[in-house]
Amino acid sequence: MAMIRRQSTHRISGRKTMLVAILLSFCFLPALVLGEEASLGKTSTSVKEDLDKSLADLAAFRERVAEAKLPLSRKLSSAERRLVELRRQQERLRHKLDTGNLDLNNMRTALDSNHEEERYLLNLLDEYARNFETRVHIVELSRYHDVINEAHNALHNGELTPEQSFAAQLNLVTTSIRRLEKAVGGQTFAGRGISADGQVQDVTYAIFGPVAVFAGKGDVGAGAADQRLGSLEPSLGPFERLEYVEAVKSLVTSGSGMLPIDPTLGNAKKVAQSQDTMIEHMKKGGPVMIPILLLASASLVVALLKWVQLIRIRMPTKRALTPLYNHLAKSEFKSAKKLVRRMGGPLGLMLGKGIEHVDEPRELVEEVMFEKMLETRLSLQSFLSFISISAASAPLLGLLGTVTGIINTFKLMTIHGAGDPKVLSSGISEALVTTEFGLIVAIPALLLHAYLSRRARRVVDGMEKSAISFVNRISLATPEQKVEAAAQGHV
Repeated sequence: MAMIRRQSTHRISGRKTMLVAILLSFCFLPALVLGEEASLGKTSTSVKEDLDKSLADLAAFRERVAEAKLPLSRKLSSAERRLVELRRQQERLRHKLDTGNLDLNNMRTALDSNHEEERYLLNLLDEYARNFETRVHIVELSRYHDVINEAHNALHNGELTPEQSFAAQLNLVTTSIRRLEKAVGGQTFAGRGISADGQVQDVTYAIFGPVAVFAGKGDVGAGAADQRLGSLEPSLGPFERLEYVEAVKSLVTSGSGMLPIDPTLGNAKKVAQSQDTMIEHMKKGGPVMIPILLLASASLVVALLKWVQLIRIRMPTKRALTPLYNHLAKSEFKSAKKLVRRMGGPLGLMLGKGIEHVDEPRELVEEVMFEKMLETRLSLQSFLSFISISAASAPLLGLLGTVTGIINTFKLMTIHGAGDPKVLSSGISEALVTTEFGLIVAIPALLLHAYLSRRARRVVDGMEKSAISFVNRISLATPEQKVEAAAQGHV
């Protein structure tokens, strides 16, 4: 209760304080309002004055701005126009720069293309120079030697400009064209050549297309000029016929006349000179040719002997053997024996042996006849194996000659090098010739062995067939008939 009282006392005192404050404010409020109105009047007057002054200053500033704005606007417009013009100039310069770069790239590409074309033309002309050097006749080589060398050196000489290189190569082209023009109607010129005895002679050449002839003084005569293997000088081959010599001399002297021409351009003469006789061809095979030829001779002799032996053997036909078989079937052994004696040959001997033992058992007759047939087979087949050995050995001997020839070739290459084909020709010829003759011996020997073996087998097969028929016929006779025939003296 005491606490409640205290709280209510405090509330009452607070309310009183607030009422006092409100009363005091109402008392002093008029005085305050009057003071503030006086101060606000003064303040508004000063603010108005300041405002008027500021407005005047603003108006003056605006006038100055207006006065300065026109020239600045003119300057700005002029600067803007200048900027537009500069931008246009920049665009034009940029376009010119791009066009210039494009033109420069095009010029570089064209320049590279021109360099490639220039290099291609130089190589093409250099190839033309090489072809011209190989196709020009040997008698003209000395005339165009300087021009050809100048054209060759033009491509590899770094001191020459492209114009000078082209000029040197075009000079060769012009020279070759003039040569063709002159070669159509023929031309004559002085030159040098090597005669058949190896001496250098001064002669006068006449060339007509691919044909070149010469005429000399004294004993040189006249003939055809050709190239000798391994020599850069023309080879002088004089004509043997007098009318050819006179015709060439008249042609060279007067510039007109008949020209003897070889359609093969000397190849026929070279082929004729390269032909060897059989003896010379065999000698190229070297020492291995001796056993090959001995083997060929021996096999040929054996084949001839066997052939003579086989053709002398007479084999009766089936028609001639029919009466014999009939006599055997009828046990007429005496008549059969007479027929066998007239047959002769290995078949007659074999059948005669069979008739001599006709009264014996069949197995004994077969053994007797087989013994005779075996004897004949061995006789016919003797030495046939030698022919077979020859057919097998000849290629091996040829291979041996090939190996020795190649060995000799490599020895010559070690000593003389591989540049001259003449040095290598002997070894290669020995290798090829021995192989050739080895096959020449082997193939006929193989065929002869097959032929003779077949013929000998035919004789033996005929004897075997006749022996079987003989045994079959005597088997038809009974033992009583055989005894009776023996008692009557038919055997």
